[in-house]
Amino acid sequence: MLAGTRTTALSGLRLASTFRQQSRGLKVIAILYKGGEAAKQEPRLLGTVENELGLRPWLESQGHEYLVSDDKEGHESFLHKNIVDADVVITTPFHPGYLTRELLDKARITLAKNLKACVTAGVGSDHVDLNAAVEKGVEVLEVTGSNVTSVAEHVVMSILLLVRNFVPAHEMIERGDWQVSEVARNAFDLEGKVIGTIGAGRIGYRVLQRLLPFGPKELIYYDYAALPQDAAKAVGARRVEDLKDFVSQCDVVTVNAPLHEGTRNLVNADLLKHFKKGAWLVNTARGAICNAEDVAAAVKSGQLNGYAGDVWNVQPSPKNHPWRYMKNPLGGGNGMVPHYSGTTLDAQKRYAEGTKQILDNFFHNKPQIPANVIVGKKGYETKAYGQR
Repeated sequence: MLAGTRTTALSGLRLASTFRQQSRGLKVIAILYKGGEAAKQEPRLLGTVENELGLRPWLESQGHEYLVSDDKEGHESFLHKNIVDADVVITTPFHPGYLTRELLDKARITLAKNLKACVTAGVGSDHVDLNAAVEKGVEVLEVTGSNVTSVAEHVVMSILLLVRNFVPAHEMIERGDWQVSEVARNAFDLEGKVIGTIGAGRIGYRVLQRLLPFGPKELIYYDYAALPQDAAKAVGARRVEDLKDFVSQCDVVTVNAPLHEGTRNLVNADLLKHFKKGAWLVNTARGAICNAEDVAAAVKSGQLNGYAGDVWNVQPSPKNHPWRYMKNPLGGGNGMVPHYSGTTLDAQKRYAEGTKQILDNFFHNKPQIPANVIVGKKGYETKAYGQR
């Protein structure tokens, strides 16, 4: 046998061995949220501990071990104990398992020595320390696009419930009262307003599309990357490159940007001073983009007429979180809900199917859909998490 032929044959054997190791007998763990009786009654609640993204029969038929829990906090948690020898970790933005540098720094030494991939069942992988993942060679993958429509619809709903002063009106009916003037004095039309999005990516752009029929005075956006000319023209959106200038023009601001070093605590007391007095703010992106105390203070003072969203800087949020109780001077302005905008039953079906496809590609060493790759084998493969 020629030397070159022998080398090629040996390389092929090594590749085949690697393929067998990767495609059989891996340990997959998932951090999901408890669904309780609702999950037992509704099997389409796939993102719950009880329904396990619908993956167990398929994974076990492939010879893989699959462990699922909601326990994610502290050194004695399910996550910390089982990441020791896990090959793949699945988590969701709705009950994120935080894969910190502390965990990933120990990869292949003590903790996370086998860890090869972190998969987000949904969109948004800021619960993973992405820089540490790059350094340690851990892939970070998500089901991009799986819930963008779901979130965009929630944004529009949140804007409307603030602008129309819906929550106090509904609470009045629940109390058995009827005083139209008390709610109408702070209810407005969306028509004729300047509405702006911080971030004009997959979700932000869909928000602009859905707002257009309401007849706003103008749609504007703030993003480090300009929209393609034809896309901007289609929604009539104007780009504003200075953030303080941007917010000063808006009657409504909606946050549709990923969380990273450049957006954490972006909306703080200093920026809020530049908002129009009485503007409305909606955030369905990530809670930590907005400073919780500063936003609550702005609502209380009336600098903001209201704040709505479903994302919190800590999830689940503590019972004393200021966003649970904040009110504007007229007793309204709070549109906060649990983090569910992107986990409708329709979205859960999409992100469960997308997670399965990502895993199948990973097990069989097939290329991933490029848009699903946040951190690949050679480092960052997305511009979604800021300029790097």
